[in-house]
Amino acid sequence: MRCLVTGATGYLGGRLVPELLADGAKVRCLVRDPARLRDHPWRAAVETATGDVTRPPTLDGAFDGVDVAYYLVHSLGSGPDFERVDRDAARAFGLAAARAGVRRIVYLGGLVPPDLPEGRLSPHLRSRVATGRALREGGTPVTELRAAVVIGSGSASFEMLRHLTERLPVMVTPRWVDTRIQPIAVRDVLRLLLGAAHLPDDPATDRVFDVGGPEVLTYRAMMQRYARIAGLRRRVIVSVPVLTPSLSSHWVGLVTPVPSGLARPLVESLRHEVVRSERDLERWIPDPPGGPIGFDRAVSLALRRIRDDEVDTRWSSASLPGAPSDPLPTDPDWAGGSLYQDVRERLVAAPPEALWRVVEGIGGEHGWYSFPLAWTVRGALDRLVGGVGLRRGRRSPGRLRVGDSLDFWRVEEIDPGRLLRLRAEMRLPGLAWLELTVTPDGDGARYRQRALFHPHGLAGQAYWWSVAPFHAVVFGGMARNIAARAEAG
Repeated sequence: MRCLVTGATGYLGGRLVPELLADGAKVRCLVRDPARLRDHPWRAAVETATGDVTRPPTLDGAFDGVDVAYYLVHSLGSGPDFERVDRDAARAFGLAAARAGVRRIVYLGGLVPPDLPEGRLSPHLRSRVATGRALREGGTPVTELRAAVVIGSGSASFEMLRHLTERLPVMVTPRWVDTRIQPIAVRDVLRLLLGAAHLPDDPATDRVFDVGGPEVLTYRAMMQRYARIAGLRRRVIVSVPVLTPSLSSHWVGLVTPVPSGLARPLVESLRHEVVRSERDLERWIPDPPGGPIGFDRAVSLALRRIRDDEVDTRWSSASLPGAPSDPLPTDPDWAGGSLYQDVRERLVAAPPEALWRVVEGIGGEHGWYSFPLAWTVRGALDRLVGGVGLRRGRRSPGRLRVGDSLDFWRVEEIDPGRLLRLRAEMRLPGLAWLELTVTPDGDGARYRQRALFHPHGLAGQAYWWSVAPFHAVVFGGMARNIAARAEAG
């Protein structure tokens, strides 16, 4: 069986691929940039197809010989038009699958209240429903699994829950903390996605299935149980009716790594009671021995993976569908316009390996080695205008790979021991990179740091020259402190 997986650079797709391989399937990953898969341990075992679900002409060849196609992408957080983008992309995917004779599409959607009219759903859940409908327009059978909150290390829902609970011993919350939810462990989601590939070619499996864990809880109860499992004191939670979805999303964005642009659709969905209304999928995919994973165990497993530095993928692993793919500043094809640079070099009295450890460990809890207030303010300003801000952190405290998010940067290239290139994902009037290199130099090492900026129009020019006076403090201090950290061991 050959499976096509979209979203392989994202949270669920990146975890599903090794499960499919272990099950004996041949896997092809549909990605906009195959280089983003380079550092995944399973990369050599999969085929890749270059394509973008938002660009239909790029899809056709990707489905050749495919039996089952997984649709695990969305444009949530990409802007106010995300519902249309999702719908059009799903329609194009379904039509391309039908032309290629794909046997089944498997799609993970969102659990919705069974009796609520679609027009009254939150934009996020309404888009999830519309996406499933658009996938069916080509005529290929679609098995749609609908889940509520997914509990697993690195998921957006879990990061919201974790940071709200850990950072706020006393909190004033919106009313949705008392809405009933049926969370599900990410391991059970992967088990069901894998099992869906083996469903019989039967009209009875061309439908929507509700999926969920064994417990129905309120968000308040989830926070209190998380606190107990994490060894925290019981939280004081007071709900009030005056917090709108917009205010709630900014509150979540302020306290957690999830930016308000992504938090808002998630928060809006939490106002709905999402409890599965049927268990029909168990006819074909029975529960494992011992039953599905409960909430407490799912949290314990997630915390253990975080503690042991074994988080394979995070909510921020995926970039948004339709994002531009501009040439790198080192590409021969780089053309046109200004390319401003700030270059710093230092000789470091430490082995190259010691310097590289500091470079690869940059960001997250370690910070950026210069003027912390300036970085914090820049991150806060970015979040105020709907950007990702500085608090996305890292997937791993000490290891990076191509495609990892790193605060408001993304790893664009890494050559272990020698080169780390980051691309900015904060809101900017242009494109920006930060490139850090390490080379041996006698008994020590040479550190080279380049900040590059390609401005867009007059606003971009004005931005560069307005921040240029601070470069000596920010970038100069960064180079000095990285060198000093390496020398201190």
